[in-house]
Amino acid sequence: MTPDLDVAVIGAGIAGLTAAHELRRAGLTVRVYEELPAVGGRMRSVRHEGWTVDTGAEQVAPRGYRATWELLRRLGATPYDVPRVGGGVAVWRGGRAYPGVGENSSVLTGAGLSARARLDLAAFQAWSGRRRGGFDGDHPERTPLGAATVRETASRYHRELHDYLLQPVAGCFFGWDTARSAAAPLVSLLLEAGAPSAWRTYRDGMDFLARRLAETTDVVTGRAVREVTTAGEGSGGGSGGASGGGGHAVLRFEDGETVRARAAVLAVPAPVAARLRPDAPADERSFLDACSFTSMLKVSYLLDRPLAPAARRPVHILLTPAVEEELISGVVVDHAKHPGRAPAGHGLVTVVAGPHRVRELLDRAPDETADLLLHAAERYVPGITAARRHHLVHAFRHGLPEATPKALRTRAPFLARPVRAVEYAGDWVMLRPASEGAVRSGALAAARVLARLADRGTPAPHPTEEIRATA
Repeated sequence: MTPDLDVAVIGAGIAGLTAAHELRRAGLTVRVYEELPAVGGRMRSVRHEGWTVDTGAEQVAPRGYRATWELLRRLGATPYDVPRVGGGVAVWRGGRAYPGVGENSSVLTGAGLSARARLDLAAFQAWSGRRRGGFDGDHPERTPLGAATVRETASRYHRELHDYLLQPVAGCFFGWDTARSAAAPLVSLLLEAGAPSAWRTYRDGMDFLARRLAETTDVVTGRAVREVTTAGEGSGGGSGGASGGGGHAVLRFEDGETVRARAAVLAVPAPVAARLRPDAPADERSFLDACSFTSMLKVSYLLDRPLAPAARRPVHILLTPAVEEELISGVVVDHAKHPGRAPAGHGLVTVVAGPHRVRELLDRAPDETADLLLHAAERYVPGITAARRHHLVHAFRHGLPEATPKALRTRAPFLARPVRAVEYAGDWVMLRPASEGAVRSGALAAARVLARLADRGTPAPHPTEEIRATA
């Protein structure tokens, strides 16, 4: 049977939309199916009475985000669209906020670390600086840290490096348990992204890139895919063969409809991809099963005035270490990140739940969770309870890739698998929990699809060198 289209992409997050963009540029007919009513995935934004509320907390670094910047330039984005964030990152310790986390000056200023801990921070920075070439964000499995967890890596240094730096960063940004997640992806990302004071954001909300990509893409929202299999020559499970196995991909939807495509890209979290792809070959299944995800929960509070934590310098993120606070892992001052997030004279503050409390909170009523986190946030943002006008709860059972040692160990065989009728995209493919990982994975998936179709008699140009991820 003749396929209905060249490529079907499942998931309209940044990874799926990037893959679709690259494949469209190559002249293929592509359609993206998204279960939710809007594009963006974990980078959606919600507009409410003049507030722009980001469901995630993405920043764009001026370096280390090469593929993202290339994509933005291609889409016609200007520096006006991606302004510098307002304020820096601080850590809470002993009843006060210490700014300067992640800045080069933190060795001198402390940023919440004692003098003895600062010496170990300097030693760690010197060690990683000498081996900087070994920290490739596209290949975290190859770094000098091996598969050691964040906690294991930190155990070589003063305990404050874990308690007041690595744990709060990993906990707030990624929802990680430092005893489970590998240090290599975290350190690689921090080395590439550089100082938080240079980070940028999207002026009109974190869904800016997704909306731009969707403008020229055939996207069907509110369409849930139930299963993706392969059919045709060499289809079914097993190794899939050297040239890629199944002749085409078959999508089955919740309403019973079936769509056939010459290729499909599963641009969804790994646990979802594993469920949708029951006949995944063994060389895919091992990595799929190893790529567990952390759950994330945060509440955005729309305020009648612009409140923020008290600090010597303006901050847009306050990290709350687990040794100081278990219920929440951080406070994001969205109106400091960019003033357009809230109407003039108003505020927007987001409170991120602590990693060890998220699953419990997911089972509570949303309003109960919002009140609980608001009470805890009063310690860091006095007056926030009285200033609240409204709140929005953002819950992700599949928040960010956990990047466990097992995932690191099984990634290389996954990357070396043959091209097939069903490919994958998502930050988990790169073990890089950031939008840059999603963009790179989308470009990589597109390149693999094009290679397979070209091998079957349909020549097409590959994505540009600037955006193509290495494998």
